[in-house]
Amino acid sequence: MQDLLGIWRRSVEATHAFLSAADVDAIALDVESYLPRMSDLRVAERGGRLVGFVALEGDVIEMLFVDADAQGTGVGSTLLDAVLAGRALTRVDVNEQNSAGRAFYARRGFVEVGRSETDGEGRPFPILHLTARAAATPRCRP
Repeated sequence: MQDLLGIWRRSVEATHAFLSAADVDAIALDVESYLPRMSDLRVAERGGRLVGFVALEGDVIEMLFVDADAQGTGVGSTLLDAVLAGRALTRVDVNEQNSAGRAFYARRGFVEVGRSETDGEGRPFPILHLTARAAATPRCRP
């Protein structure tokens, strides 16, 4: 569990510049309590070291974090592919101010379907609600 929390913290510190150190510490306590309750938690490993994880509940990606030194190397895409396989529809929330996260999901076909002014714990960090259909879904032409 501590390895995953370390990945989370390093990832957030690299991509969430809008959070203060106190915000990160407070959110870390929430993450520490949420992780053990996730029914589908998958990890990515390279060279015997954990480099990322994804947590899924039903069709919702609750968390997808890649260690700061492994970002941009395909770890996030591999984790996302693993949870998208066999699903017709998947949802994820991303901080509006997390431009790297928004770009990652946009490249993977996720589109914004809603917005909340606060995060799930009522903190003043706007959240974008995204959804994606499976890549295998045929597109109709007129």
